[in-house]
Amino acid sequence: MTKSKLPLGQKSDYPKQYDPGVLFAIPRSEARAQLLGSSLPFHGCDIWNVWELTWLGPSGVPLVATAEIRIAAESVNLVESKSLKLYLNSFAMSRFDSAADVAASISGDLRECAGGDVSVRVFMLTDTRSNSFAELPGVCIDSLPISCDSYVVNASLLAADDKNLVQEELHTHLLRSLCPVTAQPDIGSLGIHYRGPKIDTESLLRYIVSFREHNDFHEACVERMFMDILRHCGAEKLSLYARFQRRGGLDINPFRSNFEKNPADIRLWRQ
Repeated sequence: MTKSKLPLGQKSDYPKQYDPGVLFAIPRSEARAQLLGSSLPFHGCDIWNVWELTWLGPSGVPLVATAEIRIAAESVNLVESKSLKLYLNSFAMSRFDSAADVAASISGDLRECAGGDVSVRVFMLTDTRSNSFAELPGVCIDSLPISCDSYVVNASLLAADDKNLVQEELHTHLLRSLCPVTAQPDIGSLGIHYRGPKIDTESLLRYIVSFREHNDFHEACVERMFMDILRHCGAEKLSLYARFQRRGGLDINPFRSNFEKNPADIRLWRQ
């Protein structure tokens, strides 16, 4: 997939009416080719939160809402983020009978684009979820007394004690990578839940910091982390949950695990 074919980073005409034709698929196989074998070693989903959803009701009066979109990690494609923004903006001057009709349209269109399972929930003001903030579980490793001089992804930074088997939850707010098309920073938090040889937390934090100038999509970054920790630390069970800050009215939050169910859509302090 060449950058010139992606909507991201290109001048775009904004559709005036509902237009699923602007959605753009990116095969997951492109990023997974060198990371994974023939079968996925994890399951999970990509949770997208939509903060700027609006459309016209039957009488032409605008309605506003938020939405949660879940795209299965097993789906064939990613949905390119700018194309999703263009698509959601195309609802603004189109009439729909109800929020349920909007949700059905989004889920059907994204299912076709992603080539896999998609679920959508639309939240009106009257049925909105609590806006209270949550925290990632476990111990925050951000205050560890480390020094960093490597900002190229390096799995050899990881270390674990084979003689000390544990189950623990850790998290960090120091995750940063770069968009592979625009080079804009993608900033977020990462939760880690594992069972296996005890991971050296200083080595883990150095490894996460090494993504600071890494160019890749959110989903691919999390999958690379999953495979590196699995292979270099010998984790028997592993879950990674990244919560990225929003850009353009969307935030993307990939979850990958080989033992846990898909998580709640929490909202962190920077989201």
